[in-house]
Amino acid sequence: MRLAWIAAVAFASGFPYGLINETIPVYLRTEGAGLVEVGLVSAVTFPWTFKFLWAPLVDRMGTRRLWITACLAVLSLLTLVVGHADVRSIAPGFWLLLAVMVTLSATQDIAIDAYTIESTTERELGVANSVRIALYRIAMFTAGGALLWIAGRFSWDLAFTVGALLLGALAAASLGMPSSRRDATRRDTVWEPIRALLRRPGIPAVVLFALLFKLDIALLEPMMRPFWVDRGLTLEEIGAFLTTGRILATVGGAVLGGLITSRVGIRRALWMLGALQAFSSLGYWAAAAFSVSKWAVVGAALFENFAAGMGTSAFVAYLMSVAERRFAATQYALLSALLALTRSVAGAVSGGLAERMGYAPYFLLTFLLGLPAFALIPLLRRAERPEEAPAVSG
Repeated sequence: MRLAWIAAVAFASGFPYGLINETIPVYLRTEGAGLVEVGLVSAVTFPWTFKFLWAPLVDRMGTRRLWITACLAVLSLLTLVVGHADVRSIAPGFWLLLAVMVTLSATQDIAIDAYTIESTTERELGVANSVRIALYRIAMFTAGGALLWIAGRFSWDLAFTVGALLLGALAAASLGMPSSRRDATRRDTVWEPIRALLRRPGIPAVVLFALLFKLDIALLEPMMRPFWVDRGLTLEEIGAFLTTGRILATVGGAVLGGLITSRVGIRRALWMLGALQAFSSLGYWAAAAFSVSKWAVVGAALFENFAAGMGTSAFVAYLMSVAERRFAATQYALLSALLALTRSVAGAVSGGLAERMGYAPYFLLTFLLGLPAFALIPLLRRAERPEEAPAVSG
């Protein structure tokens, strides 16, 4: 039953993320926006980066269920608004609206991540995260697949209306969530969780690792969608065939990655699955560098999603293994914010770099930038969680 609710809230977390990062870039490109404007979508995702600043508030006030339900309900309303915005001449209000949506999504993510940590033991993290990542990615691709198919077959207005209704249904369903096991201990200051984490030995290596481990994917992802459009894939092909394949690839990668992580240990999995993740950029490089059919582009996308699902399983399990249970929301929010910072900065510059370099050299660059993180893995052992021995090996 716990895994079922972890899966449900993971879907609720992934859908807004997919709406912003999967659906809206294609929406803008098909409406005539340039690569720079498409890349700027990542720039307005900064609330995902700085969500640790208000994570102590989520830890101290209300319940996990209340935060999740409220955020989903408002996200539902704002999705209707963004779906009827005029993006042919993008106004500052459009970017502000996206930033508010990201803030709400980031806030519910704080509560969802904490709920997951509080509901699982460290031994269960590998399997729990495979379920989490699978449902998160399914939700992402529902936003970036089903909604795109509806837009291509009918209209963008209808697509965003369906998205709003789904978010409303998730808000209603979240009212039935059971309570998680929360530590009753309260600290005198909301900054104690952050201070406790920063006092941990070896934390500089953890910070740098969190910034670098998915740098290649952070640079690759914003330019994947305009690349699909520019290579001739239609909205129906992206929304139906490509998205279905990406769901299957990601679920397969996440499940297999979670099983491997549980079996071989987190740090060893970071080596194995991280290497596969890094090599996935080369599929896009080959598709861009050579005269290939659009189905080769589909193949590159499927391989990237399979590899990213495996790499993310190990990465998320590692970050959760570092966070203390008593400070689950704040510490995990801070650690995951480092990944979000990488994503925001990389996304903001991705469009300009891709325009100047061209797709093929740009995709090769993303591969090269995925390699430095591996030098840090041997240094991660020192920052283990203090209240219990880490169930990791390697």
